[in-house]
Amino acid sequence: MRVAIDTNVLAYAEGVGDAERCRIAVGLVDQLPETAVLLPAQVLGELMLVLTRKAGRIREAARDAVLGWADSFDVVDSTWSSFQAAFDLSVTHEFRMWDALVMSVAAENRCRIVLSEDLQHGFTWRGVTIVNPFLPEESPLLKAILSQAAEE
Repeated sequence: MRVAIDTNVLAYAEGVGDAERCRIAVGLVDQLPETAVLLPAQVLGELMLVLTRKAGRIREAARDAVLGWADSFDVVDSTWSSFQAAFDLSVTHEFRMWDALVMSVAAENRCRIVLSEDLQHGFTWRGVTIVNPFLPEESPLLKAILSQAAEE
């Protein structure tokens, strides 16, 4: 089972935000199997902005953090077909364009989960389900991938 990670989860894992969410994000990322995780390239661009604008990191430090994520997990680019699907998702379900693109790239790359606090928890599109890892009740899909990782 493949998992795409949205910007907010990576930002928390970088220490941007409240301590509890940061702790959860770090623990979650540590438990996910490297081979199952996918990072849409756009998410890394957004992370660079969060680290420089919101967290106030110098650009070099932010770049190094972003490149560290890219070294740890597969990074996938947006294709024209993923943009076209994102346009449709934006229109039919009123997603913000960049959120729709994350979903579309995840679907195009056969992910089952998008980990995100910002999107509608439980929403499923093209076989991809949005999971908010910061909710008190753990998602069965997330539980399954973490159990699989623990067995390996």
